[in-house]
Amino acid sequence: MNVGQVSGVFGVKGWVKVYSFTDPRENILQYSPWILRKNSHFQEVKLLGGRRQGSLVVAELQDITDRDVAAGLMGADILIRKQQLPKASDGEYYWADLIGLEVRNLEGCQLGKVDHLLETGANDVLVVVDGELERLIPFLQQSTVLKIDLDEGLILVDWDPDF
Repeated sequence: MNVGQVSGVFGVKGWVKVYSFTDPRENILQYSPWILRKNSHFQEVKLLGGRRQGSLVVAELQDITDRDVAAGLMGADILIRKQQLPKASDGEYYWADLIGLEVRNLEGCQLGKVDHLLETGANDVLVVVDGELERLIPFLQQSTVLKIDLDEGLILVDWDPDF
């Protein structure tokens, strides 16, 4: 699962700046090891420490002790294994679990599959793709999203197919 990206170097001892996708941002520091993916190259690294630094997170990685080596990591995606995440509570889902699920409405009309989700100020939004058609469906459980069945790979929604 992609939880962030190396966005720069910090200091001269090999620390890196991290753009974190976690909420709050510093939660990315709870996971170790990280798997860094840059292009088609993967590198597992142990997180030694880190902290929030203004709007960024900075991290110290094992065996990265030089600014030039750290600079080579810029742009790398920070991945973790799914089993490193805490189990989701009932009625809560990781976005990664929803991607690829089929979406149907109450009438049984297939609306497409979840391509990705968007975070908006009011609520999250499912981006459902069916061929060339893209639907934006508010992720409002028990209102728009009526049922999520991960085992069946299905999300049932109260949504008009013409929207």
